[in-house]
Amino acid sequence: MAFATLISPSYALAATLIPRAFWTLLRDHVFTSAGSDCSVVLGWAACLAVEMRSFIASVLLLVFSVSEVASLWPIPRSLSTGSTALKLSPTFDININVKNAPSDLVSAVARSKSYIQTDKMQRLVVGRGSGDESAVQQAHQLGSLALSLAPGAEVKPIAQEAIVPLGSRREEYVLHVPADGSAATLTANSTLGLLRGLTTFEQLWYDLDGQATYTIEAPISVTDSPAYPFRGFMLDTARNFFSVSDIKRTLDAMSWSKINQFHWHVVDSQSFPLQIPGFMDISAKGAYSSSMVYTPEDVQDIVTYAGERGIDVLIEIDTPGHTAIIHQAYPEHVACFEGSPWAVFANEPPAGQLRFASSNTTNFTTELLVAVAKMFPSSLISTGGDELNTECYADDAETQQILNSTGSTLEELLSTFTQTTHGALQDLGKTTVVWEEMVLDFNVTLANDTVVMVWISSEDAAAVAEKGFRLVHAPSDYFYLDCGAGEWLGSDPDAPGKRQDGVFSQAEWSWLMSCLQSYTFDPLANISEAQQYLVLGGQQLLWTEQSGPENLDSIAWPRAASSAEVFWTGATFPDGSPRNVTGALPRLHDLRFRMVQRGVNAIPLQPLWCALRPSLCNLNS
Repeated sequence: MAFATLISPSYALAATLIPRAFWTLLRDHVFTSAGSDCSVVLGWAACLAVEMRSFIASVLLLVFSVSEVASLWPIPRSLSTGSTALKLSPTFDININVKNAPSDLVSAVARSKSYIQTDKMQRLVVGRGSGDESAVQQAHQLGSLALSLAPGAEVKPIAQEAIVPLGSRREEYVLHVPADGSAATLTANSTLGLLRGLTTFEQLWYDLDGQATYTIEAPISVTDSPAYPFRGFMLDTARNFFSVSDIKRTLDAMSWSKINQFHWHVVDSQSFPLQIPGFMDISAKGAYSSSMVYTPEDVQDIVTYAGERGIDVLIEIDTPGHTAIIHQAYPEHVACFEGSPWAVFANEPPAGQLRFASSNTTNFTTELLVAVAKMFPSSLISTGGDELNTECYADDAETQQILNSTGSTLEELLSTFTQTTHGALQDLGKTTVVWEEMVLDFNVTLANDTVVMVWISSEDAAAVAEKGFRLVHAPSDYFYLDCGAGEWLGSDPDAPGKRQDGVFSQAEWSWLMSCLQSYTFDPLANISEAQQYLVLGGQQLLWTEQSGPENLDSIAWPRAASSAEVFWTGATFPDGSPRNVTGALPRLHDLRFRMVQRGVNAIPLQPLWCALRPSLCNLNS
């Protein structure tokens, strides 16, 4: 090992990783290329130090690199890279070649420049990139990145592009980073596409102990677009309250992995923190405290912040179930309030559901939902519809009186309630979103363009598709973040599955909800080829019975990003190989480290020892 130490003490580690036969081959290369005089005068090891430093640097880049690009999440649909070092010039800048560039595009560029300057992210390899020093010192400098829109593209703010109806959003982009230091280029058909390309560009760069910001994979060419239009994250702010700053931090983390839908489950039976013009008494009496509310100004702040980051805010007011809290302000509209034992009348306490059989309650709910819809610019709004408990109405005298007097069934009146509330929302240009029970458990009439969220089981998606509805995957058996953080052993072949009785133990749930399990999700499983167009995408969800501001970051991130690649990249990696955990885990580590650098307290997925040695912590290693 003396020869490696002679070259540079920092290269000594390489001698433990490179086979002895390779060093012999390298010695022979020196004799051939440098001539025998050098070896006679200095000895072959010293000759190696004099003549082969640049060659050794190139070798070390291979030794300390992984085969896939270790920095990009989600991995682009089409990607080619080289093996040349490239560093950013001290005067590096991002130029916007867009006439009358919107202010949110200018702000996005400023954020990207700040992240590139302040991430100070070292490569996740043994030595943290110290072996790159020689190559980086000799590397060309990249002076600029030029942003432009394709000819004929209309210039609109990112926030406006982000709320375009699903299927019409233009998120595609093309990014080229030459190896010779000539200007990099980013082109898209919309400002939203430019934002997605900037996010990719930010992830290319590493820090060399403050000496340089660099990549070792130039030239880089990316042609990218999402496989699915809906890539979401749901946050429940009713079980426990989250401040505006908590939500903004979550939106930041979402944007770094190209998640574009913030599903805001803002109210539930436990609390009603949303202030709604015309219905302010509900939050006044239903919030946990006067400080735990979202004012209309807060809503506008969140919507604007999200839009600037390419995120659409999908608000949910769950009805007719999960509405016990409305009793505090409007007791006449709630049946079985705090019925006991609660487990008979609700899935969790307190019991209480909207008395939808009453026309007065239907009109009240319609006006409430219309008022909410006017607060949010999204074309989508969710009216919920899950976990409706019919025992609640069997025990409600007023509901029973209405059923007897009209001769209607409960299901018929539910359909009337749904058609009335949805009809008013559709008149505002909104597309309604419901949970799967509204399609699979009840015979209610829904608009053909209704979006259905599949949550009870991933196996239910096929049944929803069979009924011809567009769907979003949100299955509890893959994407529920409140069901365990998972183990840290990668690619565990003996990880447990569902038992024959259909029940999971605590350990099994912990594994089941890990990053690795969610990453294996197949959006098209059991769905016929003719119905695959109905799959809009999917989301991960955080129900917050046991979560608060204190553990929001650690329970959500980076696990929530695992599905971002499922629904952006699709079934295969850029090289055509099937998407797999082995290829994903090193890059998810990288994303997690960047999140921490940017102020999101994402939880480690493995010990740092494992993160620096991809795949060596798999049980079959």
